[in-house]
Amino acid sequence: MRPRRLEEVCGQQHLLAGGKPLRAALQGGHLYSMVLWGPPGSGKTTLARIFADALQAEFLQLSAISSGVKDIRAAVDVARANREQGRVTVLFVDEVHRFNKSQQDGFLPHIEDGTLVFIGATTENPAFELNNALLSRLRVHVLNPLADTDIRAILGRAVEALAKEPAAAPPMPQVDDAAMEVFTFAAAGDARVALNLLETVLQMQRGKTKAIGADEAQAVVDGPGARFDKQGDLYYDQISALHKSIRGSSPDAALYWLSRMLQGGMPPVYIARRLLRMASEDVGNADPRALEVVLGAWDVYERLGTPEGELALAQAAAYLACCAKSNAVYKAFGAAWKDAEQSPGAAVPAHLRNAPTRLAKSMGHGADYRYAHNEEHGYSAGQEYFPRELGERRYYKPVDRGLESRIRERLQFFAELDRKARGYNRKA
Repeated sequence: MRPRRLEEVCGQQHLLAGGKPLRAALQGGHLYSMVLWGPPGSGKTTLARIFADALQAEFLQLSAISSGVKDIRAAVDVARANREQGRVTVLFVDEVHRFNKSQQDGFLPHIEDGTLVFIGATTENPAFELNNALLSRLRVHVLNPLADTDIRAILGRAVEALAKEPAAAPPMPQVDDAAMEVFTFAAAGDARVALNLLETVLQMQRGKTKAIGADEAQAVVDGPGARFDKQGDLYYDQISALHKSIRGSSPDAALYWLSRMLQGGMPPVYIARRLLRMASEDVGNADPRALEVVLGAWDVYERLGTPEGELALAQAAAYLACCAKSNAVYKAFGAAWKDAEQSPGAAVPAHLRNAPTRLAKSMGHGADYRYAHNEEHGYSAGQEYFPRELGERRYYKPVDRGLESRIRERLQFFAELDRKARGYNRKA
């Protein structure tokens, strides 16, 4: 079922459509070294083979899982021999991210001098998994999961191909549209999964006269094809989608991404931790109850487990999405942290220092400190709290939303008291 020409490829039209740079390069008879980055079953190996065929090049394949330096050297020797004969060599390295730095470096001179065209395939982010020297010599092309229409077309081709096979005994049963829909859904964009499911059901039902329907298809499907690699980008992309949906006040999208992650096997406790972070980063003091809601949901999940406890996480996610939002504390903490890093030796002002002994008091520690509870409005107007070399700073700027709108008014009132007190002091 592997396509042999670009016209037979399903999906990836953002790379292969007419006028796209990759398509133009192939049509011009020139192929450059590249990395194909995409999920399993999206066509990385297939495209590499098609590229080699388009240039009438020899196709060599290595897997970083099972290959070592000896295999790399052998492939380079073949490429050198081909080059002397005027023939192009395409070296395809599957799971290239599994090669260590020295192994990746081994390709550099041969890519540089044109001994071979290097095509790496990876499911991981090349920016994190490939060293900079190799990455700088490659173009990165991102492959998308196949759309349902693409998966359906691939399954349809497979069924048509079987129908054209010579009559077999026992015969292959028919596969109806409902079964195709089950496999398309279960594949979740992975052509390999779809074809494996089709093959399995045909083997199980061979010799039976009844057409394969949804029930027979579902019997070979363990569940939707959502999957998580704890080190992969899918893991972080979907938690990012949840975070941004909550930040954007979309409870519906938040519940969708939460469901996707739970179905895909993401640990619920990890989700609870991230929700707690969102409660501080994106809700903050606009609604301080958000922290309590998430902590309560986490506690409920710990007590009930899956699946009952997952409802509490859903409740927390929806609450966060509907809350008034403020990142004022998040921004203020970042600014304060930066100042603290840049002034680690700034002295504590004398009036703020602890004075537990006579010696400390004789050195002026605590002198002139004004106790706020004894002041009008419970506020020591004009008193300074920063190191002298920093001067007064303002990090926390509450927004005009939720509880922070009241906090904002209170701080503005205090700022006016400070202005009056310091103006009076300057005149004195």
